[in-house]
Amino acid sequence: MSAGLEHIRQAMADYLNGQGVNAMTAWPAAPREEREEPVVAVSLRGCQVGPSGFQDYLGERYDESTGRWEERYGKKARLTLGLDIYAPEKGGGAAVQTAFDALAGALILGGPEGLAVEEFSCGQTVRDGENRRLKRPVEAVCTAWLCAVDGGSGVFTDFELRGVMKP
Repeated sequence: MSAGLEHIRQAMADYLNGQGVNAMTAWPAAPREEREEPVVAVSLRGCQVGPSGFQDYLGERYDESTGRWEERYGKKARLTLGLDIYAPEKGGGAAVQTAFDALAGALILGGPEGLAVEEFSCGQTVRDGENRRLKRPVEAVCTAWLCAVDGGSGVFTDFELRGVMKP
């Protein structure tokens, strides 16, 4: 059974790339390529999950594909994403600042479907001597819903990430 968090890092990286910000997931499965331009490394730093209603019940929804009503259950999640900016030393702090400006612009516009960006912050640019790069730590706090559907069997097969519910 899945908890619904597996694809969050990739969803944010894909969103940022679509907004013109070079991004990749931290700890990718493939070998990391050296880049000449700044890149945002997306990681999941924290997750707080809380109840969303009485015994996590969210209500019913009609599924047109099956022609049946489904009961929806879920939890509200507050996620802290690391969006650290790395840049070659030779570019200097100006390249990091330009990358942060582009990142901030993308986060102000929102976020990937299912993630509502509530706040973001950054730290100071520092030299990462081990990797000979500059690094600026950035964090974004997002809200999401982890939802599961009970189609009548009483068994949940998976949770998936959904957007913030509207009243």
